[in-house]
Amino acid sequence: MRKGSVSIEDVQLNGFHRLLSIRAGGGWIMDGYVLSIIGVASVQFSAALHLTSFWEGMVAASALIGIFFGGFFGGWLTDRIGRKPLFLFTPVLFVICSLAQYWAHSGEALFVYRFLVGIGVGIEYPVAGSLLTEFLPRKNRGPLLAALTILWFAGAALAYIAGNIILSHGEADSWRLVLASSAVIGALLFVIRIGTPESPRWLMGKGRQAEAEQIIKKVYGPHFGLHNLPEEQAAKKVTLSSLLRFGYGQRMLFVTVFWTCSVIPVFAVYSFAPRVLQALHLDGEWEAWGSVAITVLFVVGCMIATQVINLIGRRSLVIHSFLWSGVALLGLGYFSNGEALLILALFGAYAVLIGGAQVLQLVYPNEIFPTDIRAFAVGMGASLSRVGAAVGTWLVPISLHTIGIGNTMYVAAAVSGVGLLISLALAPETRSMSLQEAASLGH
Repeated sequence: MRKGSVSIEDVQLNGFHRLLSIRAGGGWIMDGYVLSIIGVASVQFSAALHLTSFWEGMVAASALIGIFFGGFFGGWLTDRIGRKPLFLFTPVLFVICSLAQYWAHSGEALFVYRFLVGIGVGIEYPVAGSLLTEFLPRKNRGPLLAALTILWFAGAALAYIAGNIILSHGEADSWRLVLASSAVIGALLFVIRIGTPESPRWLMGKGRQAEAEQIIKKVYGPHFGLHNLPEEQAAKKVTLSSLLRFGYGQRMLFVTVFWTCSVIPVFAVYSFAPRVLQALHLDGEWEAWGSVAITVLFVVGCMIATQVINLIGRRSLVIHSFLWSGVALLGLGYFSNGEALLILALFGAYAVLIGGAQVLQLVYPNEIFPTDIRAFAVGMGASLSRVGAAVGTWLVPISLHTIGIGNTMYVAAAVSGVGLLISLALAPETRSMSLQEAASLGH
């Protein structure tokens, strides 16, 4: 087949795709770091600032609340002004807000800075995900989008490792340096993103064919052009109201519920890992490095899911992930007074088994909505899922104090059960489909 007749979704992965994956992936390292670093320093800053349980929960949930607003606004803005401008804006916001935390002297101030961090994270989801999706070949799209979640957990693991090192070698106020440390990653992210092009699919949707043609030739070679995106030229324009009507309303329901159920227990663990492990009677070295070990196992679970996503398909992966991770949470509830090694083994099992649902948070919404509303849909899914995650995170310290660790784990298992039911009912299969086919309401 001549190059001129090959869709850009069928080309081989090239150097540009790899570089763009690094540029987008750096955002997920950043997101994992800034959202998880709060858990490392929570005990120290709560004591230093004399926070009540209410404000302790509010500070932990503040970034998730910010994601709610950032996802809505970022998704809407990305579909209007393009992917590129916001792709460069979010690292700047991360740097400013990270440094500001160093001088915070109240729970209210930390809440505001963490809220702004969440705004940046909420914008990052639709921007980076859409930009990467619209360039990748179809056979690499699922694994590389799934790999972003691996990088999220890698950033989270880095947060726990770096945070514990800073705390172990610092003084009483070293928690300030822990929270400000994410500015380094934000600065590096900004540098590597300089020179990123706009999405040609988005440009074509805005009638800017000449710019789209130029970028396609630069990325794929001089023999390629607009004729290599036939599905985009022939596609029927979809309005944002389509999200709430017909099949897209059902898809939005699925994305929101499954995403919510996959993040509530995870964010609760990350925001209060030391507290949860303390409640499970793991103190001292078990507490500090147990958090690191569990985080590393989250990465392992995502790596395994990334390897099998094209083998067993999206639907089977999300169903089995919710089923078996829920069983692990039930075990944590039943054996909440068990031996330290048993507790860590069950926590580790949950971390590995939830990997399938975690990686699909970015794969599903980027595949099952058309270009016109892709970023908006991803942003909306991120926003709505974080409502539940924020409420769940805020309730963790209250739950530990009122109903105890065992019942708290049972609640987490019930959340996973809801994710299983929605997946059984609505999860579609998009393996090996083009973006046009996956986003079509007919399949």
